[in-house]
Amino acid sequence: MAARANIALPELAVLPLTTATGIHPAMATAQQLFQNGKLGVVQSVGYPSPNFSHFRATDIWTSGSDSATVLTTGWGGRYLDGEFPGYPTGYPSAQNPDPLAISIGSVVSNCVQGPTVNMGMAIASTSSFYQLLSGGVDVAPNTPAGHELTFIRQVISQTQVYTTTIQAAAGRAQNLSPLYPAAGQNSLADQLKIVAQLVAGGLSTRIYVCQFGGFDLHSLQVPATGSTTTGAHATLLGKVADGINAFQDDLRRLGVQDRVIGMTFSEFGRRIKSNAGQGADHGAAAPLLVFGSRANPIVHGPNPQLPANAGVNDNVAMQFDFRSIYASILQDWFQVTPATLNTIFGQSFPYVPVIRPAALAASSARPVAAFSVYPNPSVGDQATVVFTSEGGPVQLVIFDGLGREVRRPVDGRTLGVGTQQVPLDLRGLAAGAYHCTVREGSRSSSQLVVVE
Repeated sequence: MAARANIALPELAVLPLTTATGIHPAMATAQQLFQNGKLGVVQSVGYPSPNFSHFRATDIWTSGSDSATVLTTGWGGRYLDGEFPGYPTGYPSAQNPDPLAISIGSVVSNCVQGPTVNMGMAIASTSSFYQLLSGGVDVAPNTPAGHELTFIRQVISQTQVYTTTIQAAAGRAQNLSPLYPAAGQNSLADQLKIVAQLVAGGLSTRIYVCQFGGFDLHSLQVPATGSTTTGAHATLLGKVADGINAFQDDLRRLGVQDRVIGMTFSEFGRRIKSNAGQGADHGAAAPLLVFGSRANPIVHGPNPQLPANAGVNDNVAMQFDFRSIYASILQDWFQVTPATLNTIFGQSFPYVPVIRPAALAASSARPVAAFSVYPNPSVGDQATVVFTSEGGPVQLVIFDGLGREVRRPVDGRTLGVGTQQVPLDLRGLAAGAYHCTVREGSRSSSQLVVVE
C-alpha cells in the first residue's frame, strides 16, 4: 500500500481470518483462536471528534465519555456503583466477600473509578501483599480531618480483608496451561495468568483490568532494513496473541472458560499514512478484540475504505463507537437493562453482538444432556443434532454470526424421552460460523457449527 510503503506487510504474509480480512503474521495464535471460535474482531472502533492527547484519550476510553465531556468516574465504576450501592461502606460482607474489581499491577484502573472511591483494588501478584495496618488504633476525632482518617482506616481494613480472600482463592487453584512463557518474558501473559488462577479459585470479582504498553511507535515500528513482518510492533502483537492464547488454554484446562469474556482497547489507532521514521502517528479508529469461549467469532464490520492518496492527517473512519462495545458486553454478560445502560453512558448506543447469541441463556440454564452436532465442520449440506430429551416440547434454532435466526428445524414438538437424532438441513447457508441452540423447558445448550 502506497501510504505505508515503508511499514506495510507483504500481502502474502498476512494471516487470513476471512477471505477479506487478515491479521499480522506475528499473531498466529490469535488466528488459531479465531478458527477455534474463541476470538472476535470489531473493525474501526473509535468515537466522534477523537482527541490525540495520550492523557485525554485515555480518560475518554476509561470513563466512557464524549470527546468534549469530562467525567470523573469510570464506565465500569458506574456499573459497579449501581450494583453495589454505598461501597465501600458495608463491604466486604457475607453476601459480597470478594473485591468487586481487580487491576493487575500497582495502580487501580480508572475504568472502575466510582463516584466517591475506586471500586477495585490493585494487586501485583497473589503471593506478596503489604500489611498496611496492625494492632489497635486511637479513636478518630469528631472533626472533618477525623472523618477523613476514619475513611482511610476503613479502606485499609477492607484491603486487608480482601487480601485474605484473594490469597485463599489463589491457594485453591494452580495454573495448568504449559503455553505461558517464562515469568518476565510477556507481562500481559503474566497478568492474565493471575486472572485465570483467581477465577478458577472461586473469586467472584466481576471485572479484571490488565495493562500492556509500548505500542506508541512513532518510529522504528519495523526495522530500518529487513522484513516489515518483524520488529517492535510485531513483537508486541505476538505477545498479545500469545498471552491471550495461553490464558484461554488455561481457562479451558481449569474448567472455567465459559465464565470469562475479555476485550482489548487502546486510546488510539494510528494514521493511515506512515511517517519517514518507519512508524505511524496517533490516529482515530482501530480494531478491538473480544475473546473467550462465549465470544462471537466473526469479523464485525467491513474493511476500512482508504483514500487512494492518503495524506498525513487522514484517519481510518469510525464504524463502531467504543461505548457500543462496552454497553453490549454489559447487556449480554451482566444482563444490564437498557434503562441502566442509559444511566451509565448518558445516552443509548447501537447494540453489537460481540457475545454469541443465546450464550448467557445457555450459561445460566441447565444444559441439554449429550448435546452435539456432527459432522462439524459440516460435510455437504447435512448434519445431525444429537441430544437427550426429557420428553418436553423442543426448540432447535440456528443463528448466524450476527444473532439472526436463519433456521428453526424443530419448533415446540415433543420428541419423546431419550436420545434424539435430528437431521439438520444446511442447504443455502453461506460458508461460515453459525450457532445451533437446543431448548427444552428450562434446559438450553448452544454449540458453534461451521458450514464449509
